[in-house]
Amino acid sequence: MKILLSNDDGYLSPGLTALAAAMRAHGEVTVVAPDRDRSGASNSLTLENPLRATPTGPGCYKVNGTPTDCVHLGITGLMASEPDMVISGINLGANLGDDVIYSGTVAGAMEGRHLGLPAIAVSIAAFEPRHLPTAVRAVESVVRRLQDEPLPADVILNINVPDLPLEEIQGYRATRLGHRHKAEPATRTTDPRGETIFWVGPPGPAQDAGEGTDFHAVEQGYVSVTPLQIDLTRHHQLAIMADWLEGAKP
Repeated sequence: MKILLSNDDGYLSPGLTALAAAMRAHGEVTVVAPDRDRSGASNSLTLENPLRATPTGPGCYKVNGTPTDCVHLGITGLMASEPDMVISGINLGANLGDDVIYSGTVAGAMEGRHLGLPAIAVSIAAFEPRHLPTAVRAVESVVRRLQDEPLPADVILNINVPDLPLEEIQGYRATRLGHRHKAEPATRTTDPRGETIFWVGPPGPAQDAGEGTDFHAVEQGYVSVTPLQIDLTRHHQLAIMADWLEGAKP
């Protein structure tokens, strides 16, 4: 099995390093990751500047671009043949609910699926995790399950793992995305020259976090596995929209 790994925390992230070391026992691993932290890059592509893929070791590259750039370049430019699977992570910090809209980790997996490959995004619910081996084990378990029984071609798996010892994990839960309250306001400050600058505020706390959501599963000590799709069409609204447009004038 050929596996393409990427992330949004950068090629030196301990989450990526731990995952790459483990996945080499499952097949041929190629790592293509950003040269620095690109958290929050979402699905952005670099179109106005050239991308440089610099080798950092056997089968490993750092790229001066986004996670989406990395996966796209890995599949279409760097690898001699397509991988069998794309895995993005292990991200330091959870990607729950509305986080998936902004997450470069999830975007990397989406790019893999967009290019026709099984794709997984994985995050651990701590920015300074103590139990990365737990998240690694979760990925290995899901990968084995995908090999035994592949999922439909439009499914992306978003995995969030509690930062707990393996023996304290309660199991796996199929979950839906929860929702957060709106983000905190931007912080206004000044630079050393006295010019006004802003820092984007932190995400809001969980709002829809009841049973069945990814928030609830992780809080209860379960590995949350949420099936995502790229199609954003609100299909059940199409007929209503057609009627609504009848009143529109050219």
